[in-house]
Amino acid sequence: MTGSPWIDALLGALLSVATIWIALIVALAVARPRGGLLREALRLLPDMLRLLRNLAADQSLPRGVRVRLALLLAYLALPIDLIPDFIPVLGYADDAIVVAFVLRGVVRRAGIDAVRDHWPGTDEGFGALARLTRLAADD
Repeated sequence: MTGSPWIDALLGALLSVATIWIALIVALAVARPRGGLLREALRLLPDMLRLLRNLAADQSLPRGVRVRLALLLAYLALPIDLIPDFIPVLGYADDAIVVAFVLRGVVRRAGIDAVRDHWPGTDEGFGALARLTRLAADD
C-alpha cells in the first residue's frame, strides 16, 4: 500500500536532493585545494571579493558572466554553505572551490585579460589566484 501521491513526490524530491548533496560533498573532497593553496585562498579573500564585485559591475562583460558573478557574490554573502563550516577543511574550502569554478568560467567567456585588468592586488597575488583557480596566467 502506498501513501498519498504528494507524500511520495515529497519523499522522492528529498531523496534526490540528499543524493545530489552527497555527490557534491564527494566532488568537493576530491577537488579541494591541497596544502598551501587553501591558505593562499584565505589570504587572497579580500582582493578576490573586490575582483568579483568589479567584474560583476563591468558592463563590457557578457551579461551571462555578470549574472554568474552576481549569483556568486550572493552565495558568498549567505550564511548557508554547501558544506557547513564546522566540518574540518571542507567547510572552509567549499567557498574557495566555488569561486575557482566560477572564475574559470569567466576566463573562458571573457578572457584572462578581463580578470587581470580588474585584479586589485599585486602581481604576486594574481599569480597565486591563477594557481588556485588553475588559470593560465600568461594566456
